[in-house]
Amino acid sequence: MSDINKVVLAYSGGLDTSIILKWLQDVYQCEVVTFTADLGQGEELEPARKKAEMLGIKEIYIEDLREEFVRDYVFPMFRANALYEGVYLLGTSIARPLISKRQIEIAAETGADAVCHGATGKGNDQVRFELGYYALNPEIKVISPWREWDLNSRTKLIDYAEKHQIPIAKDKRGEAPFSVDANLLHISAEGKVLEDPAEEAPEYIYSRSVSPEEAPDKPTYIEVGFEKGDAVSIDGVPMSPATLLTKLNEYGGANGIGRLDLVENRFVGMKSRGVYETPGGTILLSAHRGIESLTLDRGAAHLKDELMPRYAELLYNGFWWSPEREMLQALIDKSQECVTGSVRLKLYKGSATVVGRSSPYSLYSEEHVTFEEDTVYDQRDAQGFIKLNALRLRLLQARNNRIK
Repeated sequence: MSDINKVVLAYSGGLDTSIILKWLQDVYQCEVVTFTADLGQGEELEPARKKAEMLGIKEIYIEDLREEFVRDYVFPMFRANALYEGVYLLGTSIARPLISKRQIEIAAETGADAVCHGATGKGNDQVRFELGYYALNPEIKVISPWREWDLNSRTKLIDYAEKHQIPIAKDKRGEAPFSVDANLLHISAEGKVLEDPAEEAPEYIYSRSVSPEEAPDKPTYIEVGFEKGDAVSIDGVPMSPATLLTKLNEYGGANGIGRLDLVENRFVGMKSRGVYETPGGTILLSAHRGIESLTLDRGAAHLKDELMPRYAELLYNGFWWSPEREMLQALIDKSQECVTGSVRLKLYKGSATVVGRSSPYSLYSEEHVTFEEDTVYDQRDAQGFIKLNALRLRLLQARNNRIK
């Protein structure tokens, strides 16, 4: 372990990463650089700085990455309409590539030869972090304390903290009722009270949305503007990516939108139950699909839908930096060149319903689709179209009739 001189730790300032910080100093006897990313998790981050200073850290990075997170990670993912296993909007998964990237960059800036994360040995995040590290710096050394130490219980963690005089808030001393991950896109809850998938999640799990039953009895209408597949305005007011997602979160949370209770397949092989809140993202997905319905050619739209599960699985499994994800992204981004216009949505008691859409690049032709008389479409053309498409079916059935 003496070959590690300096390590960049992904540091939240919470109990686990504070213990990891001290453990790195004790076990690896190395210098520690802390990196705390503000991805919109809604927590005050200055206490993390003070705690790191108290533990003797000289190089402390606390960075507001909200705009970069939404612009360069969330929005590209939403251009693909990515859903893992048909429902999960990948809120945890999409945050890991950015954290990994900044850790590697800070390691280069500070001369560190290792990076460290606080993910456990059972979950997906260890894979996501480390695939990111190695993709961006093949020679980096990686430390994963949960796969190395014997602090495998809450009691042992508390005892270690007390032994090394690491402050623990009183409300953190008891067993946490569930594990939380949060950023501007979502908040998730897993473990403990949620480990029995047959039991309904208690209402206190939810923190970003009112229950649909408690949402207003009157619908809220909003209009989301798009340019080349990315949302750029709400109700005609231009907004930056992070500001726009924050506003959509407010609308979604107030109307009980974006709750998901899911048993999912982890990359490491086991199933887990997670409860997610993605209020703004749920609205954004509906709006994006709404504008695509007007502007994407059928072939392009259907191809995107075929590729989406593969893209979502790559993100879920931690392959953001892989060449296949970048190839898929190039195809997806090409499809978005004319995905521009506006979508009107009705938000009501847990649902975000598209009720109107318009675009200067619309492929919708009322003249062709009307039930009234028109001069652009000869309905007799459909007869030959149908007969040609039916030819193979007719030949197949004729053959089957001969061999009965």
